[in-house]
Amino acid sequence: MDIKVAEAIKRIPLFQGREPSRIERLGGLTNLVYRVTQDGTDYLLRIAGEGTEDYIDRSVEAHNARVAADAGVSAGVFFFDEDDGLMLADYIPDAATMNAERFQDTGACRRAALAFRQMHQCGKDFRTVFDVFEKMDEYLALLADLKAAVPGGYEDVKREADAVRRALAAHPARLVPCHCDPLAENFLDTWKRMWIVDWEYSGNNDPMWDLGDLSVEAAFGPEQDEAMMFAYFDGPPPADQLGRMVLYKAMCDLLWTLWGVIQHANGNPAEDFWAYAVGRFERCRRLMAEPDFQRHIDAVTQGGAGLGQTLLPDDE
Repeated sequence: MDIKVAEAIKRIPLFQGREPSRIERLGGLTNLVYRVTQDGTDYLLRIAGEGTEDYIDRSVEAHNARVAADAGVSAGVFFFDEDDGLMLADYIPDAATMNAERFQDTGACRRAALAFRQMHQCGKDFRTVFDVFEKMDEYLALLADLKAAVPGGYEDVKREADAVRRALAAHPARLVPCHCDPLAENFLDTWKRMWIVDWEYSGNNDPMWDLGDLSVEAAFGPEQDEAMMFAYFDGPPPADQLGRMVLYKAMCDLLWTLWGVIQHANGNPAEDFWAYAVGRFERCRRLMAEPDFQRHIDAVTQGGAGLGQTLLPDDE
C-alpha cells in the first residue's frame, strides 16, 4: 500500500484498526483519488494535492460538498479534514466517468443540464461567492508572489474582457449554488442520471457559468450546446441567457489560463500545464474574435426585455 494512502486511511475513523480489502487508483490532475473497498462497500478516497491550500478553502469545500450531496446531485461525504482536504465519500457504482468523447452524446448533455438545474434550484446557499473577475485578480496576485509569468498578451485580452464584465453587470444574475469547475471528468453518468463530483471551486454564481464552462471543458459543438440549453430551460433559451453562457465560455478559458500557470509554477507533474495554459488562452482569444461574440455582449447588456428567444444552431 502506498505510504500516503496508508497514512490517510489511519486518520479516518471508519477504517480504525482495519485495512481495506482493495485500493484502486482512479486518477486526478491535482489530487490523488482512489476507490477503497472495506467490508464489501466501496468508498472514494481523495488526498488533496500539494500546494492546493494556497488557493482552495477546504472548510468552504466541505460545506458545499455536503450541500450538493443533500441536493441529490453529488456523493455523500463520510469524512472531511478541513485542514488538508482529506475526504472519504460515497463511491457511485455502475457509472461512467465522463470525457469529451462521451459528451458528444446529446443525451448526456441533457442529463448534465438537468443535474445542474437540480443543484441551482435546490434552495440552499454555498458558503462563498465565485466571481470570475475577482478570481482572476486573486490568481494574478498569487502568480506575482510566485514570480511566474503569464502567456504573452494576457493583460491585453483581460482589458478587452472589461466589455464582458460591464455587460454581465448591467443585469446581475441571481446567484445560486454552482459547481464552477465542471470538467467533463467531474461528471459520472449512469445513463439514467448524471452525478457531479469535486466541489473544490464551488460557490454561489451565475448559473450560466456552469453551462458555459462545461461547454468549453467537454468540447461541445452547436448540437451539444443546443441539447444542454434546451434541456435546462425546457425549451429555447432566452437570448440574454444564451449570451451569458457564451460570454462565460471565453471568461472561463481566461481564468483557467491563470490556474494552469499556477500549476506550472508549483511544479505539478500531472501534465504540461504551461501548454495547457497557452492552449486555453488561445482558445479564449479565438472565441472573443468571432463576429457573433459582440452580438452576445449586446444581448446580455439589453437583458431579457423584448429580446425573444434565440436558437443555438443559428448562433454558433
